[in-house]
Amino acid sequence: MAITRQKKEELVALYKEHVARSSALVFTDYRGANVGKINNLRDRMRSADTAYLVTKKTLLKLALEQSGRSVDLSDVMDGSTAVAFVGDDIGTGVKALKDWIKAENDTVRITGALLDNDVLSVAQAESLADLPTREQMLAKLLATIIAPASQLVRTINEPGASLARVIKAHADKEAA
Repeated sequence: MAITRQKKEELVALYKEHVARSSALVFTDYRGANVGKINNLRDRMRSADTAYLVTKKTLLKLALEQSGRSVDLSDVMDGSTAVAFVGDDIGTGVKALKDWIKAENDTVRITGALLDNDVLSVAQAESLADLPTREQMLAKLLATIIAPASQLVRTINEPGASLARVIKAHADKEAA
């Protein structure tokens, strides 16, 4: 049954909304996955701030063009295409997708990704899972910011600590 023009416009608007909120799009071929598995994947992805939608390729291309992302996606949109619209934390979203694929015996396969206006190959898309999570990046940033202050405190305290050790050693020597 054909989709009405109104429904197509609604889908394009939905895709544009997801594209606007996404830092990356990961394309998958979902042949071999049934509705239950896709819904299971959607639940898993939702916890990683990622939306997983089975898409109409022509409408998705139109939504991307209207969003200012005119790129050739013919290599990554092959076959039955579903897209993971990854939120701010790319590493967590792609890792959740890869973990689910591994657990479900490869019923879904990654075909590529779109990061900004760059189309990524399968290997590049899968390597996005190796990116540190947002929390890991914040921890590293905090450690980098705190390190000079910690070093300064140790440097300032060292003369006093050295003097205290000398006095204690002298007191121990007199007591013996």
